[in-house]
Amino acid sequence: MSLILGIESSCDETAAALVASDRRILAHRLAGQEAAHRPYGGVVPEIAARAHVEILPRLIEEMLAEAGIDLAEVDAIAATAGPGLIGGVMVGLLTAKGLALAAGKPLVAVNHLEGHALSPMLSDPDLAFPYLLLLVSGGHCQLLFVQGVGRYRRLATTIDDAAGEAFDKSAKLLGLGFPGGPAVERAAAEGDPAAVPLPRPLVGSAEPHFSFAGLKSAVLRAKEAGLYRDADIAASFQQAVADCLVDRTCRAIGVADGATALVVAGGVAANRAIRSALADLAAASGLPFVAPPAWLCTDNAAMIAWAGALRFEAGLVDGLDAPARARWPLDPDAEKARGAGVKA
Repeated sequence: MSLILGIESSCDETAAALVASDRRILAHRLAGQEAAHRPYGGVVPEIAARAHVEILPRLIEEMLAEAGIDLAEVDAIAATAGPGLIGGVMVGLLTAKGLALAAGKPLVAVNHLEGHALSPMLSDPDLAFPYLLLLVSGGHCQLLFVQGVGRYRRLATTIDDAAGEAFDKSAKLLGLGFPGGPAVERAAAEGDPAAVPLPRPLVGSAEPHFSFAGLKSAVLRAKEAGLYRDADIAASFQQAVADCLVDRTCRAIGVADGATALVVAGGVAANRAIRSALADLAAASGLPFVAPPAWLCTDNAAMIAWAGALRFEAGLVDGLDAPARARWPLDPDAEKARGAGVKA
């Protein structure tokens, strides 16, 4: 059994965790920055990076004290090395390098997306490779065939906005507040999902990918029309996103031969309406449905420590020259998507 200290700082969450390879989470600390970013309606990279610098050392110290573990007892130090806001990624990775050097421990540079991709195995010991994963977050919307640690085949990606990005921008257009995903979900609970006619981009298309930019623009037009309640727009938007995710995932099920389960991870996976729609799809397709608890869907250090543990036990460790990366695809050999494509 190995014990891994994990650090996450890729966006606006500062987090540290201790996770054992037998799935025990010995300690986990997370500090959000919502108040600092709320006046701007979104995450400001410079503010986020400065906050990580101020918060992270104390957070790690408190987390180790909570677990009653000394740094010398840890087997390796894992940290998000990308993708993400480069300033924040650098803070976490450099902190991990310093700890690894000082304690004489191996460094594991973790792809943030791999953290999400493997997080369902932390909460569900019965989940086995290979599985079909819908990774849906603020910056990414992908369908991946997860074949093993470090082995991912991308089946689809977004050609413009990610689903979580569309949630955040729609919340801003509707004046619902920040962070946008939970704000839209709260408003949608009071609305009619059939009240506003919104598009379902690429639904029914033979193309495998996602698109949400047009849906976001349709929300703006609905708001400007002045004909609908904000709650109805939010509910209709949420339903449209769910319909798009289900349609594209259904298509992927048809090509993911041998998948043991349909799995969802990433921040948007915390949305209950979307979870329910995907669970229904899995049941109709004869697949088990696996989703981590909501707190493990959003950015956290437990998933980074867990991915670090799996990589460490597979002998996948890194040197102190491991780079911080703003972009880092899980499947670098995947065919480039049309449109933006950069979020692949």
